[in-house]
This record gives sequence, structure tokens and C-alpha cells, in this order.
Amino acid sequence: MAKGRRQLTALCDSLDLILEVRDARAPMLTMSPVSDDFPAALPVWTIMSKADLSNAEITSRWVSCFKNLGRRAWAFDLRRNLPESLKRSISALSPSTSAKKIYRDTRVAVVGTPNVGKSTLLNRLVGRRATPVGGVPGVTKGISWFRGPGCIVADSPGILDPHADASVHRMMAWLSSSRGDVIGSWDEIACECIDFMQFKGFASGVMSVWNVNSDGTPREILERVGVRLGKLLSGGETDLAAAGRAFIEALASGKLGRFSLESPDSPIISRLNQ
Repeated sequence: MAKGRRQLTALCDSLDLILEVRDARAPMLTMSPVSDDFPAALPVWTIMSKADLSNAEITSRWVSCFKNLGRRAWAFDLRRNLPESLKRSISALSPSTSAKKIYRDTRVAVVGTPNVGKSTLLNRLVGRRATPVGGVPGVTKGISWFRGPGCIVADSPGILDPHADASVHRMMAWLSSSRGDVIGSWDEIACECIDFMQFKGFASGVMSVWNVNSDGTPREILERVGVRLGKLLSGGETDLAAAGRAFIEALASGKLGRFSLESPDSPIISRLNQ
């Protein structure tokens, strides 16, 4: 993270805009840990990806929440074309480089935690067959730039906060934004997720996709998931680790339907005013 933070900090002086990508299902949980490093004068717009996988009503409230806090925000499915309003807004930032009003391409950086859709957004901005444009004068070396219509876009690695509480990383694993096999066992992560969904009141809706009874303890529910998916050990015992991994991967990919882990009035990470 330290190297990525240094590169982004040095890059900011040469940028016109930062597009911070977050997962629409948990916009505060997936907030970039380098957000506090962005200069106050540099526009930062929030792109909530995977809006097709989130609760539509809650996501709409998130968009309004960010706008009320003075930040421009969009929520959409990055697999589809970008909203025209976003394209026009980026084009309108094209700065003049001299008193003669000679305009250069808008310099944009795409930032965010792992697996929130940064690469997909970059591809939408510049085209899937885009190639690097080489070094940009006066800009930190090691940054890859790609040219799009009216803009050049800097790619950046997904960055996680190594100092965040372990529970935060486990929750991010529910969305594939951190590696579950590194921060804990799959069955523990899955049981914590099921417990959270029970607390939030949408476990039954998620489990109904697989016709799994959502009553009982998280472990009992995970055992039913394992039986439903055929994740069994020799002797017929449920392979809870395999069941947990299958459950988390299905949940993160949207195979278990739409849901939101947090709402503006109940964020997992309470940093709304920052």
C-alpha cells in the first residue's frame, strides 16, 4: 500500500479528476484508503459499480447522500455503456494549457479497492483495445496511461488498508474485495456473513435462491448450503470450507440476487462526512 499511496500522492498534482470506484452494495466499506490523501481542490467523483447487484432503492439514497455532501456520484452497471451525463461531465473538465485557450486532454485517475470494477471503468472510458500512451511529461514514472476520447486515464492498483481491523477485511471478502483464504477460513467468513444478513433481515431472500431454509444458526444454514451444493466429505459429512467458499463466491458475483450491506443511515464504516 505504501508504494501505491506515494504514487497516487505524487500523481495528484498532474490530475484534473479522480474517479473513485466503490461497490454499490457497500459504498463506505469499499471506500479507498487513500481518499484522505487527495488534495481538497482536486475533484473526486464517486462511481458506485455493480448497481445491478445492489438494492436499487438503497443505492438511490446513496447517490443522494453523496450529492448532499457535495460530491458528484453515479451508480450503474459498469458492464454497460457509461452514462452520457458522466461522459459530458468529464469532457467539460478539459483544461486550457495557455492564454490562447489550447485545450489538452483531461487527465483522470481511476482509484479504488481491489475488485470493485476499476479496470472495467477504465475500459469503458478508453475502449477495450486501448494501449498505453507512454510517459506523460511531469508525471510520476511507473504510472500507466491510456488514451480515450478527450481524456487520458491513469490506471492504479487496488489498495487495501493494512491497518484496518481484521473484521473489515473479512466483510470485504464477502464482496471479493479482499482474499478470504488469506484472512480466515471460508466457513468462518461465510458464517459471519450469514449472521450479518440475518441481523439485517435479508438472509431469507438470499437463501431462497437456492431453496435453503434460513432458520437456525449460521453454521446450520451453511451446512444446508453444503448439502444443497453437494459439498460433502467422505462419509457424508458437510465440507464447510468448500460450502463457505462457494457461498461467498456466489454472493459476490450476484448469483444469489440483489442486496445491500449498508445504507446511508446504517453504514458499516462511519466516515460519511469525510
